[in-house]
Amino acid sequence: MRWEAVIGGNLRRLRKAQGLSQEKLAAEVELDMRQLGRIERGESFPSLGTLIRLAEILDVEPAVLLRREFSESAGRSE
Repeated sequence: MRWEAVIGGNLRRLRKAQGLSQEKLAAEVELDMRQLGRIERGESFPSLGTLIRLAEILDVEPAVLLRREFSESAGRSE
């Protein structure tokens, strides 16, 4: 599995679990909504700063966004 897909899958799963829209999360992270969409689809890597801000907003450690098991299980359920 590609790391872009791992990060994107985890990000989408966590965002949805917290009831956040892409628009709301992008605004809180100060990121363009299209860029957030590209990250969630695994088309783009977030910068380290963006990864940390996303983790802070989602109230998780940044390493959670890099966990393969979350991404793989999220992909099966969606």
